[in-house]
Amino acid sequence: MLILGIDSSGLTAAAALCENGKILSSAYSCNQLTHSEKLLPLIDRVLQEVDGKPDGIAVACGPGSFTGLRIGLAAVKGLAYPQNKPCVPVSTLEALAYNLAGFKGILCPVMDARCSQVYTALFESNGREIRRLTGDAGISLEDLDNLLKKQAGEIFLVGDGAELCYNKLEKNLELTLAPAHLLYQRGSGVCYAALSKAD
Repeated sequence: MLILGIDSSGLTAAAALCENGKILSSAYSCNQLTHSEKLLPLIDRVLQEVDGKPDGIAVACGPGSFTGLRIGLAAVKGLAYPQNKPCVPVSTLEALAYNLAGFKGILCPVMDARCSQVYTALFESNGREIRRLTGDAGISLEDLDNLLKKQAGEIFLVGDGAELCYNKLEKNLELTLAPAHLLYQRGSGVCYAALSKAD
């Protein structure tokens, strides 16, 4: 099954094509253009690279920027409706966690919600599979600190709030920042999160 994954929920806009778990094409942009300017060209690029006609579309549906989410959801509706393609909404946080699917430990996607608040959820990865530990939530940095203190082992931070949390949370936590190329939303994470729903 060929899946188009789209994310416009945060600072970046991203799209990817995935077939049977293999990423065929991926595009990502984190420049000063708005998502309304960059999302459709990114989608067009990944589709043209493999001359792809997706069987379904997966989209990050939040949490995230209200305007960014509306742009992404409107784009998916415009792409899916004329050809009656199935659509799968996925959590932005779960898609971020899939950026780190090859890592072993606790995965903590965090999106900066401003005013010392973050959107977050916890996942556990064994290096191959991801298991959700908590639901998506908007919480204070203090509450996140208390939540992470209950976890054992290495904790990987990913998302646009990762650096904030790395610098502000208790230093006795075993925190690791995701590598720069995996830090922000990617279309591949959306694809993998959608595939996990089919299992």
